[in-house]
Order: sequence, then structure tokens, then C-alpha cells
Amino acid sequence: MSAVTTPADVHRLLGGRLHAWRHHLHRHPETAFAEHATADRLATTLQDLGYAVARGVGGTGLVASLTRGDADDDRPSRTVGLRADMDALPIQEVEGREHGSTNPGTMHACGHDGHMTMALGAAAVLAEEGGFTGTVRLVLQPAEEPGRGAQAMVDDGLLQRFPIDVLYGLHNLPGVPAGHLHVRPGGIMASEDNFTITVHGRGGHAAPPEAVVDPLVAGAEIVLALQTVVARNVDPVHPAVVSCTGFETDGARNAIPSTVRITGDTRSFDPQVQVLLEERIRGIATGVAAAHGARAEVTYTHEFAPTVNDPEVTARAVAAALAVLGPDRVVADCDPVMPSEDFGVLARHVPACFSLLGNGTEPGRGGTPLHSSDYDLNDEILPAGVAFLVQAVRAELPEP
Repeated sequence: MSAVTTPADVHRLLGGRLHAWRHHLHRHPETAFAEHATADRLATTLQDLGYAVARGVGGTGLVASLTRGDADDDRPSRTVGLRADMDALPIQEVEGREHGSTNPGTMHACGHDGHMTMALGAAAVLAEEGGFTGTVRLVLQPAEEPGRGAQAMVDDGLLQRFPIDVLYGLHNLPGVPAGHLHVRPGGIMASEDNFTITVHGRGGHAAPPEAVVDPLVAGAEIVLALQTVVARNVDPVHPAVVSCTGFETDGARNAIPSTVRITGDTRSFDPQVQVLLEERIRGIATGVAAAHGARAEVTYTHEFAPTVNDPEVTARAVAAALAVLGPDRVVADCDPVMPSEDFGVLARHVPACFSLLGNGTEPGRGGTPLHSSDYDLNDEILPAGVAFLVQAVRAELPEP
């Protein structure tokens, strides 16, 4: 492994550029597949650093490439990818921040501004200091929040047009001490599947309930019965979540409804568990509805693939993190987390590792939950993220 660039080195090398980049991106958020100004800003910065930039990959996505080394070298050339997400959320940010969003109803409430900044920082260090032979590619992805951007880039020929041998990604994590890196081999972030259960009954006046088929009662029993799926059908060693998140009717105060609509989602890591969850949700919904003389229709969709880390790549990521952060700041076999990330789509095609970087534990200093209107990425973690990504690239590629 080449010489180590520590977070302190990153701070010295990049000075105020990291804060300036991050705050500009935070002020100008754009939602999924609308990241036009964001992509322009990133492309210009990367071109100024010497990267060749391809635009419009998968919609608004970018791929920026930099190759170093002797073309006559007989060693096989390798390519390392660094992926960062670009989109913001349709959330109105709290007022009063100097770098607050200037786009009403839109904000970087998940830290993608910081992820882009860390990728830019790594690109700058690698361009300005080198220390590797081969190719580094930045994959700047649109539309992570709805889970569509990674697949859009793949469908647009990302991996055929821009081959990648190994891929790294990073996400900030509130609730973990700032600058501490958590990673694990295997599943680290869950799949997300969505379901809608529509219960059809026979509505009518609330006074003679014997004259109707009440879908509200059937729907309530379905919601309760679904709580047994994880408790009684899923092997306890396999994490899973079934959540009902919506319950709507077409009734009125004095009218029993004809239709009830239940919405929700499931989380898991194992494809067989995904299949089991769908089967049980369908079986319970139709069975309970039938027991009440009603009828249930179930729609079940797969929104996010689980993010599964390659064990060998993860081992190298751990070594890189230990080199730049130290053993007290690295957890090499963390617990998996149940939120989802469409990095999992890319990890199905390329040996990959996705890591979680602590954003802080105190409210206002990194501890505010993701997707909150008062969330903000902790600028203090930027040098740690940059140092890790730089070291991961150099660990994968030979020295000059």
C-alpha cells in the first residue's frame, strides 16, 4: 500500500475547498433526475482537476475518469470506481442556516451533498498527488432516493462503456461518532419492497352493520395479523421488517366503507426472505378478507435491492480505513442497518463495498436523523471520508 494520506493531510491539502464545495451543493439541491445544475457544477470541477467527464449517463449521471501510469507498462491495468449520489429530497429545510437551501421545498436531507464533496475531495487528492497506476472513475449517480438512478445508469451501458474492476461507496450515518467508519462483509443495507392491500367489502349505513360486509374490520385484522409474519414465519437469524404505514377508507362518519387501502413496506437482506414475506402478506390478506366475506387484492413491488458487500473487497476497505483512521475509529463487522440504498444494484454487477461513516451523535452536530428538515451533514467528517476513499483507491492500484 502506498503512503498514507490522513484526514489531517486532506485538511492541509484541500483547505477550504471541501467546505466551499459542500455548502454550494447544499444551497442548490435538486431532486431525482433533475440534477442538471448539480451535474454541471461537478463536471466543471472535475474537468478542472484533469478528469475526462462523460455526461448524461442514465439521465443526469456523470462518469469522470483519470488514468495514471506508463502505457507501455506490462502490468495489467485496473480500474477503481468511487460512487456518490447527487439527488436531494422534496423537504422544506428549516430556516436560519447560512448555507441553507435556496430551492423552496427541496433540501439535501440525506447528506448527498457531503457524499459528492468527499468524492470531489478524493478526486482532487488523487489528481494532485497521484500515488497510483491505473484508472480511477467517479460514478456520480442521479435518483438514489427513489431507487431508480443506479439501474438507469446500468441500463445506459455504464459498465460496458466505463468498465470498473471494483467499486466503493460511502454514506454518512447519524448516531455514530463523527469520522468513525462502520462496514461489514455481506448484507449491510436492506432491500425495500412495497405492498398495497385493497380490501373490497359492501359498504352501507353505519346503523345496520349486519347489512354490510365491513372491509374496515377486515383491514384492521389484516394489519394486526401481518405483525406475526416476522415473529412466526421468518427465521430469527435473518433480519426482516414488515411495516404498515397507511390505512385509508372511502367511508364517512355515518357510513361503513366499501373499500380499505393498506400500504406498507418490508425490509430484508436475503432473497428467500423477500419471497417468504411476499407469500405470507398475500396469504394473510386474502385469507383474513375471505373470513370476513370480503375480498383482498395485493400489489407487491421490489423497490431496492439489498446492498451486499463483497468479502474480499470489504477486507481491503477495512485495511484502508485502519491505515487512515486508526483502530479506534473502525468497526469491521458492524450490525446491518435496515434502510435501503440502490448501490445494491451496482454491487450485483461489480465486486463492491459500501461503508457507513459516522456523522456524529449530538443533535445539531451530526446526530439529527436523516430525512429530517433540520438535518445537516457534519463538515467535520469530510476529511475522514476523503482520506478513506483515497486510501481505498491506492490499496487497489499499484504504486507508480
